[in-house]
Amino acid sequence: MTSVPPDAPATPPDYWLLDGLPTAASVIRGEQVLVANQAMASLLGISLEELKATPVSAHIARFISAERGWVEAFHEALVRDGNRPEHPLWLRMRRADGQERTLTATYAPGASPDETVVLLHDAGGEDTARRLTEALGAAATELLHARDEHEVLETAVEAVHRQGFYAAILLVEGDTFRHGPMRQEPEIVALAERKYGMPVTQVRLPLTTLPHLAEVLSRRKAAFHQDALGAAHRIHSSEVFEDIQRAYPPGIRALDAPIFVEGQPFGILSAQGLNLTPAAASTLELFAQMVGGVLENVRHHRVASQRLEEVSRLQDELVAQERLMVLGEAAGVVAHEVRNPLGAILNAVAVLRREAHLGPTGQAAVGMLEEEAIRLEDIVRDLLDVVRPLEPRPRRVHLGELVRRALGQMHGPPDAPTLRFTVDEAPDTPELMGDETLLQLAVTHLVRNAVQASPPGGRVKLSVEPGDEGVRLTVEDEGPGIPDVDPRRVFEPFFLTRANGRGLGLAIVKRVVLAHGGQVRASGRPKRGARFEVVLPLEPTRRSPA
Repeated sequence: MTSVPPDAPATPPDYWLLDGLPTAASVIRGEQVLVANQAMASLLGISLEELKATPVSAHIARFISAERGWVEAFHEALVRDGNRPEHPLWLRMRRADGQERTLTATYAPGASPDETVVLLHDAGGEDTARRLTEALGAAATELLHARDEHEVLETAVEAVHRQGFYAAILLVEGDTFRHGPMRQEPEIVALAERKYGMPVTQVRLPLTTLPHLAEVLSRRKAAFHQDALGAAHRIHSSEVFEDIQRAYPPGIRALDAPIFVEGQPFGILSAQGLNLTPAAASTLELFAQMVGGVLENVRHHRVASQRLEEVSRLQDELVAQERLMVLGEAAGVVAHEVRNPLGAILNAVAVLRREAHLGPTGQAAVGMLEEEAIRLEDIVRDLLDVVRPLEPRPRRVHLGELVRRALGQMHGPPDAPTLRFTVDEAPDTPELMGDETLLQLAVTHLVRNAVQASPPGGRVKLSVEPGDEGVRLTVEDEGPGIPDVDPRRVFEPFFLTRANGRGLGLAIVKRVVLAHGGQVRASGRPKRGARFEVVLPLEPTRRSPA
């Protein structure tokens, strides 16, 4: 093995400039390492003395594994023929501590023909940028399938984090920043939450307290920090910085890239990592721009979806209006043509009941005639309620009182007395402004619907409570539930879910609720039965034509 004589000078005069060069450099002659600087020793992870005392082929065998074959053949040709490559060579090496690096090797003539200067550049940054570009390109497909802004941000942060970086998104809200999705050291997140006394996602930071980030937004250009810890030291207090310094390794780099949506500042993509090179930072900056574009698409899709829903709602309302117009004309004819004969029938029933010579059979027939005539009169009245214009006359109304009044007036079918009713009324339920007559009509129809749907011995549960949008009334029964159709259809006139129904009661409920600017929903219960929910605002505001 060739070695350096003990009394030889550290560096020959011809190569003294290599000592202070930050780039890893050495001079070889055959198998001997004549000169090497400290940067070369640091790159390999060994001492300068060991580097100079070891033959070149031994270094190749030790540090080059994946590409050892062609590197050894290249070195043999260099020693034999002196042929040096015209362009840098890319190769992978494994340091003494096992860490892998990607390098570029540049060969140049030395002071004598048999000497060669070898410069090794750490190309890990370029390799990281290449891998990062490929990974973020693949993440773009995931982003395109995101359904909302939160999913876009979560996908973007996770894609960056999977490449070995800490990542977070700061959202711009007015003149403040708020933390969005993040992948950070749990210790740092816990520290921040202890400091602020709340989840970090709820903390609002004024833009004026983070001028370096405000500048990123005003310049619309990313900021790359070679010394992330130094930057953190300038921003945070000594106490906070000490915790950050303990959590993150020295030499960590950082990037803050702006995200703009429709030309307006949306937030900042922040990333930190040891392998965050300028090339990788440029890739992340482009990725932040792409995230902004995806967010724009999500917003456009949401607006388009809302407009489509609005068009669909208007079409439904138009169809409902036309249906009511036709139904109103028919109801007018029915009221005129049916009510007069019904009045005559009921008058005749009253006369027959005064006849003393009617036997039991005659009395039963008269009773049946009266009952059917009253039922027809109820149908006509309900039909007119469905189509007549509703003009609420608001006054203070307590919805719980209307529920109790409806239960008190409820006679229902013979099975009704066997039902069990429970009313749960929250003590803090406020009064609302509404038309007492119309609301009583709607509540009565809801209760009647539950009674008629429930089996003997079943339970009807009613609850009245304050809600986010006013007062909520819920009615639940244990009947057959809602058939396998769109639940909104049960509020259409003449839509029947049972053989003995009229299909008008729930239609009246909907018209009354809409006339007060409220909402009504129907749904099936998990096991059995149906659930109807009415939400009425404290102040009536007509939502759609009633």
